[in-house]
Amino acid sequence: MSDFSQTDLATLEATATTAATYLDACDNGARGVRLDPAYYRACGHLLGTIFDVVNAREAFPTLLEHSAAAREIADSVEIGRRIEISRLGYYPHLTVILNRAAV
Repeated sequence: MSDFSQTDLATLEATATTAATYLDACDNGARGVRLDPAYYRACGHLLGTIFDVVNAREAFPTLLEHSAAAREIADSVEIGRRIEISRLGYYPHLTVILNRAAV
């Protein structure tokens, strides 16, 4: 999975859970939660970053079971990885062109 210790994974899971809880509350229209667009984006970005370095399905199965936002972001990260692999493996010429255009 990664070189993270159990303590590191527990900390990442707690952070991911907090971010996912806020996203889910906002997405579900919770009355006690004030929507802050910048914080909402930050929570989504944070989850994406965590899931980019840790396989969420292996590391945080309970979080994904209980949070729609976490599942959606985990799916997005997984799709992004597949696209990147496909782009590099099947379209190397396209990869060169995209890299040149990004400069």
